[in-house]
Amino acid sequence: MRFPKLTSIIAITAAAITLFSCGTVRRVTTLQVGTYNLRNDNRGDSLKGNGWKQRCPIITQQILFHDIEIFGTQEGFFHQLEQMKSQLPGYDYIGVGRDDGKQAGEHSAIFYKTDVFDLLDHGDFWLSETPEVPSVGWDAAMNRICSWGHFKVKNTKQELYYFSLHMDHIGVQARMESAKLVVQKIRQMCDGKPVVLTGDFNVDQTNPIYSVFVESGILEDSYEICEIRYALDGTANGFDPNSFTSSRIDHVFVTPGTRVIRYGVLTDTYRTMTAEAQKYENGNFPKEISFQAYQARTPSDHFPVKVVLQLPR
Repeated sequence: MRFPKLTSIIAITAAAITLFSCGTVRRVTTLQVGTYNLRNDNRGDSLKGNGWKQRCPIITQQILFHDIEIFGTQEGFFHQLEQMKSQLPGYDYIGVGRDDGKQAGEHSAIFYKTDVFDLLDHGDFWLSETPEVPSVGWDAAMNRICSWGHFKVKNTKQELYYFSLHMDHIGVQARMESAKLVVQKIRQMCDGKPVVLTGDFNVDQTNPIYSVFVESGILEDSYEICEIRYALDGTANGFDPNSFTSSRIDHVFVTPGTRVIRYGVLTDTYRTMTAEAQKYENGNFPKEISFQAYQARTPSDHFPVKVVLQLPR
């Protein structure tokens, strides 16, 4: 007796197993990535009620809640990064201080989940004419650095390069030359593997320097190609929750072919008590519900950006 349907099913199953075992079927790599200018720890901010001590737990809770698996940072001093790491279980970070290539000065560190990524290699270069050593480039006001990591996603075995940088806020030539240098480095280093480039670029989407990246042929702006966008403000706020700008100076650039599922500027705020924090009632709610006049604050002087993406295969 013959069983043609059963024979067909067995043949299809065997073919699928063979195909999978040969490695021709590859799992899609979906990642939650981001960029966050942390704002350096300084006394002036503390005197205005925006000190790092109160902001740090807000930032880390925000990251944990949004489940950002890998993200670039800017402006963090070594002690800030260590405090964040202590409040981010399961995360590690890479990156050196821009002043001495060790721990001194601000960092452009990259945080990542150790159960999601294997770190294959990492390094740093300065945005200057001598990128191998701590240095000020062109007309920049200070040292500027770019940190990078070569990662493998554990569950799919797919590799990617992740970059985090902070370009100068004063030197126009420095920003232009830094952009060219970063594009050149990506071409030289990444061997066609997917790239995510994040940071505080200090140029918005209308600036000619922005075009160096998006017209390079190797990078696209995740904002422009996303399927779902939540961006009700720009990315700089100056610690003013009531401000608005259309400028995006914190970017997430990706390799062409990357599917960007979601893009968001996370405009979360938190509250601190004011001197006149008296309780009051609101007639739209039951009497037992009371309110107090607190002050809204932002966790940093930049809003973080979160992107959900699928790497090109």
